[in-house]
Amino acid sequence: MPKTVLSFVKALVVLVLINLLGTFFYTRLDLTEDKRYTLSEAALASVEDFGTPVIVDVLLNGSLPPEFERLKQETKQLLEEFGAENNNIKFSFIDPLEDEGQTEATVAELQAIGLKPASITVEDNGKVSQEILFPWAMVNHNDRTVRVSLLKNKLGATAEERVNNSVQHLEYAFADAFTKLKIREKKQIAIIKGNGELDDIHLADYLTSLRDYYNIGAITLDSVATNPQGVLDQLKNYDLAVIAKPTEAFTDEEKYVLDQYIVSGGKSIWLIDQVAIELDSLFNETGTGVAVPRDLNLNDFFFKYGVRINPVLVNDLYFTQIVLASGEGNSSQYNPVPWYYHPMVFSRNDHPINNNLEALRLQFANSLDTLKNANKKTVLYWSSPLSKTESAPKQISLNTIGIPPQKESYTDGNKPLAVLIEGAFNSAFANRVKPLKLKGAQEKGPANKMLVVADGDVIKNQIRNGRPLELGYDKWTNNFYGNKEFLVNSMNYLLDDTGLINIRTKKVAIPLLDEKKIAAQKTKWQLINIGLPVALTLVFGFLFNYFRRRKYSS
Repeated sequence: MPKTVLSFVKALVVLVLINLLGTFFYTRLDLTEDKRYTLSEAALASVEDFGTPVIVDVLLNGSLPPEFERLKQETKQLLEEFGAENNNIKFSFIDPLEDEGQTEATVAELQAIGLKPASITVEDNGKVSQEILFPWAMVNHNDRTVRVSLLKNKLGATAEERVNNSVQHLEYAFADAFTKLKIREKKQIAIIKGNGELDDIHLADYLTSLRDYYNIGAITLDSVATNPQGVLDQLKNYDLAVIAKPTEAFTDEEKYVLDQYIVSGGKSIWLIDQVAIELDSLFNETGTGVAVPRDLNLNDFFFKYGVRINPVLVNDLYFTQIVLASGEGNSSQYNPVPWYYHPMVFSRNDHPINNNLEALRLQFANSLDTLKNANKKTVLYWSSPLSKTESAPKQISLNTIGIPPQKESYTDGNKPLAVLIEGAFNSAFANRVKPLKLKGAQEKGPANKMLVVADGDVIKNQIRNGRPLELGYDKWTNNFYGNKEFLVNSMNYLLDDTGLINIRTKKVAIPLLDEKKIAAQKTKWQLINIGLPVALTLVFGFLFNYFRRRKYSS
């Protein structure tokens, strides 16, 4: 047998053996520096129990701008990793606007089911145009569907930052969606009523967002006066309690019932305003209102847990805007203006709750102090370095809008605004006379968690035509803030629901081309990419003919 044939047969046998071994031994190597294609244990656990197909429809296809093409490829890579773990994970990419004749109808249909389009500016050779995309995925299993937002925006983010934020969020977003599809027994959330808390319509969007994870009910503390034990027993059926902007003082009896709920292991989210002032109260003939301290009778309660909410207002040069009308009748104009009492609060990305979040919008926020005790306190949000506090009572006037701030007075910034408390909580009534008797009262409980935010409006959605808008959306300026995601993350973390929240600490960095260099060096690289292969081919041909002639001419 000729040597060439023998070598071919050997190579063929080796190739067949490699393929046979590959059917028994399968592995994938992640060679990226940040290991972004190596799924976490929590993400892997989210898909391991699916015994029937899970269909993922990704609405990113067709002719896409470069940054969205990159997002599409990263999404595809990630879904392939999920599919490698469980082959019931199937996915496809769809262009929902492929039929140009049905664009308007399709856009309206997608918006009706809650998919918001992304309006992007595309620049090509100096020409600028606006395009609409739907960076969403629909995860379907049996008769259930979960929506996944693929795009993470941040105020002032560059194209590179937007892609990085979005890619960093993908693993959590899909793992969270797979987890939602598997939830059978939901934990219980109590919305506390009876002390002038926010109306349901102002909590509607947040509570709607929670229903994929939890069951929600209301507990009214009014009954504590006649049946405190019954209220406590009812409250203990819930895993977490939300107290959203109370405006009336708590009685000692009500505090003790809440205290015993917390000490017995109940988680809690406290959204508190210690100063009474609303923006609507300034819309009068004088454009002024008085901010006064609000006594909720909670100072001793929070003191025992390790925080103090100060009856002050945060004035911050990192602000959000309000809209004021000028002119009269049909000539009225609505102009956005700075409002220093509505801080724009940026995340320091130092905790799973606040990692990779859009800025929050707070309204007439107070400041917090952390106090020394055995509990662990983590400040999740701070005011900016260019902020200060103003004591109440204080007259607040819209006329200050036209007065430039004195920056030299903003020297006392970085005030805590939201604090996470963790530990084995001691009762706020330990070593004190109890206001009433409760069965099984405890002085100290198991490990627990509590979130305290010095702003009650952080959870409040706006209303249009009697219907609630999305939490974090400002209908006057059309800006979106990260309030809802912050509160959803907080809920998931406090309840330690699946461990998925820890995926949010994962950092990825997508290297992108420099657009300025691309524009400046476009012709150069076109010539290199086109001319260099031709030149190399000609050189190779010349050398090949030269040496061939030398070989056979002798």
